[in-house]
Amino acid sequence: MTKTDAANSAFSGADMSPGRRWTAVVVLSASLLMLTMDMTILNIALPEMAAELHPTSDQQLWIVDVYSLVLAGLLVSFAAIADRWGRKRMLLLGYTIFGAASLMVVFTGTAEAVIAIRALLGFGGAMIMPTTLSLIRVVFTDPAERAKALSVWAAVSGLGAAVGPLVGGLLLEHFAWHAVFLINVPLIAIAIAAGLAVLPESRVTGAGRWDPLAAVLSLVGMTSLVWSIKQFGKEATLALPGVWTAMALAAVTLIWFAVRSLRSRRPLLDLRLFRNRTFSAGMVAALGTTFSMVAALLLLAQWLQLVRGASPIQAGLLLTPEALAAAIAAVAAPPLSRIFGARAVLATGLALAGIGMLILGLGNGADLGMPRVLAVLILVGAGTGSLAVGSAMIMLGSPEGKAGNAGALEETSYELGAVLGVAILGSISALIYRAQLAGDTTLQTIDPALASQAEESLGAAVAISDQLVLPGIAATAAEAFTHSMQVAGLAGGAVMLAVATLVFFMTPKGTSITGVAH
Repeated sequence: MTKTDAANSAFSGADMSPGRRWTAVVVLSASLLMLTMDMTILNIALPEMAAELHPTSDQQLWIVDVYSLVLAGLLVSFAAIADRWGRKRMLLLGYTIFGAASLMVVFTGTAEAVIAIRALLGFGGAMIMPTTLSLIRVVFTDPAERAKALSVWAAVSGLGAAVGPLVGGLLLEHFAWHAVFLINVPLIAIAIAAGLAVLPESRVTGAGRWDPLAAVLSLVGMTSLVWSIKQFGKEATLALPGVWTAMALAAVTLIWFAVRSLRSRRPLLDLRLFRNRTFSAGMVAALGTTFSMVAALLLLAQWLQLVRGASPIQAGLLLTPEALAAAIAAVAAPPLSRIFGARAVLATGLALAGIGMLILGLGNGADLGMPRVLAVLILVGAGTGSLAVGSAMIMLGSPEGKAGNAGALEETSYELGAVLGVAILGSISALIYRAQLAGDTTLQTIDPALASQAEESLGAAVAISDQLVLPGIAATAAEAFTHSMQVAGLAGGAVMLAVATLVFFMTPKGTSITGVAH
């Protein structure tokens, strides 16, 4: 740690024993596991929740989307507050809000109440996510130890996203949909107790005054950006004047925020970090990693359940190879980077994810079986493991006093990567699906309203096929969806290979995440 860093930080991780440092990683990674699971576990509970609460289509969208909208809008502000107020305090407050919001589901009887709870969960999550990264940055001052700690963090992140549907399915086998929220309460209680006992307090001295205007600009800009991207993805069309207005608002407010940050001596978010090529390459890699992982899991989860006929639990089990491959690759990434260099390992990981997506798109859809899907999942998971190297590069390229800024930017890149993956590849898949299904002769013989619903989603087509006892509709829709998923896989693979190439040339030669020159 440099003298400047020491002057900016009120805590040094060198003062902690190795045992306490690694216990802190376990606590921080466990809280991340809970958050990443929460992002995907709801998808399994939605049908049962909708059957009981009868939400409108707009309300159902808000139940899904409000969490990520609040999270994206508040990441920067809460990371900056944590730097000034105390990172441990912010983390524990985030735990408390997250746990209280999860417990409130017991008293919930309306869709509006669930939307409010999901918003509170996003509020608490925005306090937790960047703080886990910033605390790892200040606790581990040795680059080699930090790389190992971040590999654990990355492994847990990959596991949480893939295990969420499996845990959700198991809970719904025995309990009502409320269980997917209530499972957080005991986990939060343990996290608070462990955090109080193990985690150190850390804050940045001389961080400057709080900038309320910059906070509002980041909130409005990021929320508008994420919402508009989601809307374009859902509608699969660009002819949406209201959404373009939101996108314009996002552009104006985020540019204003960037200019204000660059002109300030002590900005809310130090965008000068992007001048460091190592930091910037890690950020691009983080965005690309979540782009491929989230999109692949979304498309394959639907295909397994609606085309292959797997139950939610079976689908969760079939998706676990991705999580296991991600965990193994994340742990293996730091030692591999000592041998081959961080640049080669990071770019190779991203390329593996791209190859996995391309394999999904190759061949005849009728021949798409589980062996090929398994290969796709393992390759995408291995690519997700490069997240460990990307995170280490981001923290390596940022001083300890800017750990909160780095954590907020990294978490924002994950959120944008996930949103872009779903929006871009989801839109491509939806457009191909509709185009192929539109010419089906059986659909032309039924009620136009029902035919329109069948063209909107595979789930609707299967339900209508069962309702009208016309199995041909389900068969045609399944074939159309498989083809559309494969086209999206080809597009995603091309994007990931481009990202891998970009990251390779952005990363300076000889970059080491372990402190050992390569």
